[in-house]
Amino acid sequence: MAIRTVCEGNLAYLQAEGISVPHCFTTRLGGVSTGSQASLNLAVGRGDTLENVKENLNILADALGFDSRRLVMTHQTHSDLVRAVTEADAKGPCHRDYPDCDGLVTNTPGVALLVFTADCTPVLLHDPVTGSVGAVHAGWRGTVGAIAGKAVDKMVRCYGCKPEDIRAAIGPNIGQCHFETNRDVPDALEAALGSWVRQWIEQRCEKYFPDLKAINAEILRRRGVETIEISGECTYCDPSRFWSHRFTKGDRGSQGALIVCKEVCR
Repeated sequence: MAIRTVCEGNLAYLQAEGISVPHCFTTRLGGVSTGSQASLNLAVGRGDTLENVKENLNILADALGFDSRRLVMTHQTHSDLVRAVTEADAKGPCHRDYPDCDGLVTNTPGVALLVFTADCTPVLLHDPVTGSVGAVHAGWRGTVGAIAGKAVDKMVRCYGCKPEDIRAAIGPNIGQCHFETNRDVPDALEAALGSWVRQWIEQRCEKYFPDLKAINAEILRRRGVETIEISGECTYCDPSRFWSHRFTKGDRGSQGALIVCKEVCR
């Protein structure tokens, strides 16, 4: 199984072959926004209008077949907080109207979950047995907090999922090739997660380069998730397709990782 790019006119997004419900990791292509937010920007706050963001979300809703009025978002703070939500938690197209968290799970059919990225690691989760889904934004701080694993724990606790049934997809982020850090980041990762993270942290002179995709995949495996698909895309390497906070020095829009809960056929 692989994560592949889907193109519909100007719209381009990535999908994991192992996840059977509507979902995507968006690119920056296919929307109505302009300037440094061109064109499928999904979040307000960096110069775009709410009208543009709402239209971009409607473009995604039309492509994936969900009701944008039942979309639940995150107000992200680089935490390890995961919320269980229903359609009552949908508060419109502005992420600032939502409570702080960096992960969402639901088992309510028709509800769509959206997290935002522009270098951090997006993770989507789907349990085809219970129908429940999850979406996670894992920056390095969220990775330190094992937020992807905590989303799995939440699905087990709230919806009766078995970790071995859950299918995960890890989307485009800033790859190990360009995620340059000081020593504090690998030290925090090792202190929180254990010495096993060292195998995915490369040292080059005085700088360190963690592989956050690999580390998040291992976090999921240690929670019992067996099926994990990983995108090879690096946001920094391909600025024509993705926004990278580091590449643009913050003058950018936001990608999204989105998944829709569907009724289980029994």
